[in-house]
Amino acid sequence: MAMRQGALRGPSDYSQEPTRHPSLRINAKEPFNAEATRRDLVASYITPVDLFLKRNHGPIPILHDIDSYYVTVAGLIERPAKLYLNDIKKLPKYNVTATLQCAGNRRTEMSKSRKVRGVGWDVCALGNATWGGAKLSDVLQLIGVPYHTEVTPSGGKHVEFTSVDQCPEEKGGPYKASIPLGHATNPAADVLVAYEMNGEVLKRDHGYPLRVVVPGVIGARSVKWLDRIDIIEEECQGFFMQKDYKMFPPSVDWDNIVWSTRKPQMDYPVQSAICSLEDTNAIIPGEVTVTGYALSGGGRGIERVDISTDGGKTWFGAVRYQKEGAPYVAGDISSDKWAWVLFKTVIDVKGDTEVIVKAVDSSANVQPESVETIWNLRGILNTCWHHVRLLTIHNLRSLL
Repeated sequence: MAMRQGALRGPSDYSQEPTRHPSLRINAKEPFNAEATRRDLVASYITPVDLFLKRNHGPIPILHDIDSYYVTVAGLIERPAKLYLNDIKKLPKYNVTATLQCAGNRRTEMSKSRKVRGVGWDVCALGNATWGGAKLSDVLQLIGVPYHTEVTPSGGKHVEFTSVDQCPEEKGGPYKASIPLGHATNPAADVLVAYEMNGEVLKRDHGYPLRVVVPGVIGARSVKWLDRIDIIEEECQGFFMQKDYKMFPPSVDWDNIVWSTRKPQMDYPVQSAICSLEDTNAIIPGEVTVTGYALSGGGRGIERVDISTDGGKTWFGAVRYQKEGAPYVAGDISSDKWAWVLFKTVIDVKGDTEVIVKAVDSSANVQPESVETIWNLRGILNTCWHHVRLLTIHNLRSLL
């Protein structure tokens, strides 16, 4: 893609990539895709920027001149505009704590059931940050689209976000995605045009200088390196809306898939994972601390986190928390509705044990037991019960 006014461009190669934290688990180098280790991920409620999920489809764009950078807002509206960064910053600033999760989180586990296509992710393809910026509803109101607009007078029903990066899937064109206009113009949805992450200016890996953050929705809709916002009649026709990130049943394979039969995925289902332990662990019998995360899409809170050590026959609850010193209550105004919940419990291990976790959200949605029932050819939305194995040292020695 050509450089736009010499400001922000997507490079054609990987020679100018930013420096990354050495502890990240790298799942692909070009484009760069990496996740934190399990223990690092849940070491704090707010994920440090350097440990936050790195999800890319091409080389990281470069900003050459902040003063000449702007976002074009156009489409089926009466007052198209070019909004510079200072125009966005003049709008009321909001800080929204929200978890962004890649739809492919836990794909590696799903691929063990039946092979799937896509970047292999462990359980850490997500992160929780406090995003700072203007609400998209305010940006759209600035150019004449009122709050809670479902359709513009010209017939616009969706808001499309276009990046400047270069994606092979788009034949070298930019990444793009859309959300319904009613979602975009609802101030309570907290959709941001963000310029800060955890109180600092966005890093290049995370969308500098402007990105969209769509809380409660799969990360694929939170477009980075924002170039355009267009009001359009139909949902975005880009690759990542029409030929990816759709949920198909296990019976669909690459020979019989018809992409148009499914809508693009938006909200993510209820999810949880154990992060204090790897898939298989050698331990000394005694007390073992089990920690991890749970979250659900659409602003739904986490009502329970259930733990089992007997194959799912019996369950007990783990302690749920977000901010230190503040009790977590699903749906309460004191809780962060768009953010994950961390959990903790202690189990007494006497012999080889399998630990299982499942979460229940505030709408009583519960994770499915088996990965086979939700298997899909792209390996997205793996939300089955999460299992880890504990092998006690004395039993492990007998196997050697």
